[in-house]
Amino acid sequence: MRLPPPIDLHAHVEVAIDASELLALGVVFAATRSLEEADRATRRDDPQTVWGVGCHPGLARAQESFDAETFAALIERTAFASEVGLDGSSRVPMATQQATLRDVLKVVQRAPRITSLHSYQATEQVLAELEAQPIRGAVLHWWLGNAAQTRRAIELGCYFSINASSARRVDILGLLPLDRVLTETDHPFGDRSGGRTARPGRVETVEEALGRAHALSQAQIRTSLWNNLGRLTASVGCAGLLPRGIRRQLAAL
Repeated sequence: MRLPPPIDLHAHVEVAIDASELLALGVVFAATRSLEEADRATRRDDPQTVWGVGCHPGLARAQESFDAETFAALIERTAFASEVGLDGSSRVPMATQQATLRDVLKVVQRAPRITSLHSYQATEQVLAELEAQPIRGAVLHWWLGNAAQTRRAIELGCYFSINASSARRVDILGLLPLDRVLTETDHPFGDRSGGRTARPGRVETVEEALGRAHALSQAQIRTSLWNNLGRLTASVGCAGLLPRGIRRQLAAL
């Protein structure tokens, strides 16, 4: 049986990339870091790439120019909100980051989307925001939480996306239920230690680590990941906004 393509649930891709290059990358959820970038990205129509609407917590200009009405308008074009969240190492004041994230969560409560959340050095704060404003479709990207935090996230219905860097943490892999896991590269940031040439869509190292952790073949892991994406998409109710190539893959499950 022919396997479906790998899933990269969080990568950064140049908006001007040629369409043929994107096809070669497979299924990629492309995160943007500002509303300006998202406006350009979500005007594209690519069969296997989901362009996100994001406001990165580490970018002062993006945070300062964030506008909730603009975010809400842009999110109408796509099934993906990314990259949003909180960053404890950012120079952007935490109060500013929290105000932006709260506005984002209000929007995706009304219009649920697959929402990829950054939580570096701010795991407790992100979980607190999700507890205060629960959403469907939360995916905690590059998860580094401890056992207690992971249990809280699972109870909140969160999924977890794992890249080559986090896949080296066997302790973290052991905490995550396989039916809540998705793969990512966070290219060009999270795939520097993957053992293969870095590029969006190249998640084989992560699949192999998940296979070792769960005593499953890579084919079984790939199938499980697509089933996870199918359940996540169904829970959010945004399948109609996905590119046609991804809809076909999900329909074939």
